[in-house]
Amino acid sequence: MEMPAPDPAILAKKPRLIERLQAVLPADAVIHNDHETRAYECDALTAYKCPPLCAVLPASTEEVAAVLKICHQEGVPVVPRGSGTSLAGGALPTADSVILGVARLNDVLETDYDNRIIRVQSGRTNLSVSGAVEEEDFFYAPDPSSQLACAIAGNIAMNSGGAHCLKYGVTTNNLLGVTMVMMDGTVVKIGGAHLDAGGLDLLGVICGSEGQLGVVTEATLRILRKPEGARPVLMGFNSSEVAGACVADIIKAGVLPVAIEFMDRLCIRVTDEFSGAGYPDCDALLIVEVEGSDAEIDEQLGMILQIARKHDPVELREATSADEAARIWLGRKSAFGAVGRINDYMCLDGTIPVTELPYVLRRIGEMSEEFGLEVGNVFHAGDGNMHPLILFDANKPGDLETCEAFGAEILKLCVEVGGCLTGEHGVGIEKRDLMGAQYSDADIEAQLRVKDVFDPGWLLNPAKVFPLAVTEARRLGPPAAA
Repeated sequence: MEMPAPDPAILAKKPRLIERLQAVLPADAVIHNDHETRAYECDALTAYKCPPLCAVLPASTEEVAAVLKICHQEGVPVVPRGSGTSLAGGALPTADSVILGVARLNDVLETDYDNRIIRVQSGRTNLSVSGAVEEEDFFYAPDPSSQLACAIAGNIAMNSGGAHCLKYGVTTNNLLGVTMVMMDGTVVKIGGAHLDAGGLDLLGVICGSEGQLGVVTEATLRILRKPEGARPVLMGFNSSEVAGACVADIIKAGVLPVAIEFMDRLCIRVTDEFSGAGYPDCDALLIVEVEGSDAEIDEQLGMILQIARKHDPVELREATSADEAARIWLGRKSAFGAVGRINDYMCLDGTIPVTELPYVLRRIGEMSEEFGLEVGNVFHAGDGNMHPLILFDANKPGDLETCEAFGAEILKLCVEVGGCLTGEHGVGIEKRDLMGAQYSDADIEAQLRVKDVFDPGWLLNPAKVFPLAVTEARRLGPPAAA
């Protein structure tokens, strides 16, 4: 994956830049030793690495503003970084950029249970937001698989979802307001502790903008009452296509589970060996969870099981206790780590209409044969957010390139059937050269113009989202005013 060559003029500024940053931050918040900056050379897309010029760890909005103001004055690019869990290279630095990590921005600033909101600094981890309100029987709904580690800042940048997004929506549906610092150090507040802000939907522009428009330092989030109860059911099928058809039928029936998760044979085997969850021997597995009162759960599961039986399941297993429910979820929650034990892999996140699941799963199987690489499928089936895991050997010459070509074809397929390139991982560097598969030149130009307004110098998160030639042309020569 090509990255821009470092600007020698910026590299020459490093001593002065470090001196200026150390004047506004504590000594341990400016990391510039070559050995120490290697900790920031990549995110969870570890196939690509590049140590940054330096890294900074501010602990307040004011410190973030001071850092950005200095970098703006010096013309130095800045790469915002949450917890580094991006699977699309969203926090990959360039050699002449400053990593701005928000890990020290981790406080709860306000909790209002009457109005069901919590205001947190953006470096706070996803799971710890729910942890801050669980004693009052509240929770924060978006639950990406990396929720133990991922930061709210990254969730906002990529509009993250999770297993329970089918019912509760993704980050944009649970985000009410942000405090954001512009590249020149200006602090702006957008939205707040109310349902909808008047005027332009700037919050909708910022959520999912991948650090291209500003650095979010605080977020006002919606919190919800915990449901009375929840119960999962496990369903095993003889083929991925049959499981996909079952998902489509559940959605068409108007039933709204809180989650529908899918795993194919490869993922079932690997996760079961890793976790001991006791999954059945089958080609495809669904985990469907519903919630509410006991009566509501019984009614919903009754309808779902009736639909499942029409597809001749290998096994139907309804949880009858909290322990059984935990075991049903155990393998799914550990899927990515379990696959990582046996192989290098690349995880995609194309999204498709649920009615296209049978066809897309069949085509992925055919393409697996064509490219000669195994693929495991584990994903949020309820909203069609797929996560194919393409297995490859990082030590085998050419395997990574073959993997990337295979991944590109899967993502193009998602677009062809009416879906999109990304559901929650973002574009980053992984999909930037595929943007033309989904968007016309006019569509991309409209997005570029939004970036021009927020970051005229194109210093925020360089080489991401848009094709590299486009972003470099914009950075080196901003377009004339229309």
